[in-house]
Amino acid sequence: MRIWMSGIIGMVACVGFSGVANSADAVKAGTTLDNLQTAYNGESNAKARYEAFAAKADEEGYKSVVALFKAAAAAEGIHATKHAAAIKQLGAEPKATIEKSDVKSTKENLETALKGENAEKSTMYPAFVTQAVVDKNVAAEMSFKGAMAAEVEHAKLFKKAAKELDSWKAPGKVFIVCQVCGFTTMDLKLKKCPVCDTPRSKFDAFK
Repeated sequence: MRIWMSGIIGMVACVGFSGVANSADAVKAGTTLDNLQTAYNGESNAKARYEAFAAKADEEGYKSVVALFKAAAAAEGIHATKHAAAIKQLGAEPKATIEKSDVKSTKENLETALKGENAEKSTMYPAFVTQAVVDKNVAAEMSFKGAMAAEVEHAKLFKKAAKELDSWKAPGKVFIVCQVCGFTTMDLKLKKCPVCDTPRSKFDAFK
């Protein structure tokens, strides 16, 4: 059975995206096309940011954090691709401006990532889903919901890694990512994706 994050909230004035704290980088919920472009840009930047964070974690010797950031980057890339498809259905072209990642220590990078995922899952994506429902845009609604469900898991994993950072230096932790919706988990016994029903055989592993 497909599961989606419940508790969709109303439209919000503005939210931070992907851990970007500057007010100039805040986003406003608008039309579904606007929201798709915002999400596409955000996910594209998140992918680049997590790849940079993975390189820093590797430099500092946190091998399991490297795997986590690489898995999250892959998931964000999947989200960006799905958002892009929904944008094209509306007759527009996906646009992203990739900004230079603000890379700090691995601990700080995990905190930044967690902040961004919390904003996405709790504020931004619920608002975007609400607008997509109003606009009766099923493709956008499903794309937003799939990303939102994945961000819930990313937030859990980033929080766990930050809390247990010392034990994440050793390699060995494995993360699997659904190739269809980007759902990310450490549950290697999973038979199929709880979000989109994709079989386990179509998950990519990062370790």
